[in-house]
Amino acid sequence: MTHKGVLLDTSFFIRFLNDKDPLFEKADNYFKKFLEQEYELYISTISIAEFCVKGNISHLPLKNIRVLPFNIEHAERAGCFAKTVFDNKNELESTERKIIPNDTKLFAQADTEIQIYYYLSSDLRSKNVLDVIEKDTKANFKFVDLNVSF
Repeated sequence: MTHKGVLLDTSFFIRFLNDKDPLFEKADNYFKKFLEQEYELYISTISIAEFCVKGNISHLPLKNIRVLPFNIEHAERAGCFAKTVFDNKNELESTERKIIPNDTKLFAQADTEIQIYYYLSSDLRSKNVLDVIEKDTKANFKFVDLNVSF
């Protein structure tokens, strides 16, 4: 049986681990609600790398979440997504955004892993990247905006 899953992105953990952040309460609420509803919570190795730029892996709640390594299947899908994004980069606010490759990698993981239903993020620029991707192909997950209450 496949469990319901949520891929939590780097922006989620930045808010969730800082009780002074304006989105802390929403992040905390999502975390609790998803656990209560028996969703499997995932963090990508890509998000771990991004988080470790300014944070420490020991701060991540790894006992409550599963680590999702980036694999070959994800890489292949990410390449397709990135091609779509770069072919349509004029539709994005900032065409120089360096994070686009990581967005496409995370989306590829969420899209490829059948147990992942939701992708939770507070990064609306990331959502814009997904919108461009979905002009070419429908993603197999739903983007959940952390700015909106559970």
